[in-house]
Amino acid sequence: MSDKKKVYLTEQGYENLKKELDDLINVKRPANINAIKEARALGDLSENADYDAARAEQAEIEGRIKQVEVMLENAEIIKEASKDKVGIGSTVAIEYLDDEDEEDEYTIVGSQEADPFAFKISNESPIAKALISKKVGDIVTVESPNGSYQVKITSIK
Repeated sequence: MSDKKKVYLTEQGYENLKKELDDLINVKRPANINAIKEARALGDLSENADYDAARAEQAEIEGRIKQVEVMLENAEIIKEASKDKVGIGSTVAIEYLDDEDEEDEYTIVGSQEADPFAFKISNESPIAKALISKKVGDIVTVESPNGSYQVKITSIK
């Protein structure tokens, strides 16, 4: 493992990145090379919008390939999460103490897999930082950019 920051991934997240890398290298890159060849065949490159667009796409593809390779190289795969303490991979149910009717359930994942719409929050988010290493029944204070609030952990899966 290199000196770069660890990238925490679930096994599914790791597999998704491997599939994305395969698609970038074996599908998108060759298609882009073809697009560049076709645009070159049109003649004058100085005013060739197709060529410029294909080259811009090439830069995006190559940049993403490098980014995914670095993530995979620095990946730490999260195995099964503990049911006793909150950690990366845990699904945590919380009750907001300032509004006892409101409850949420989040899965804590590495930042690369975070998807707030699917209730997957980054381990680097304020709420996850407050919850990690805590147990069922613990009351924690979350320090967010909008102020602090308290939540109670009601379950860990």
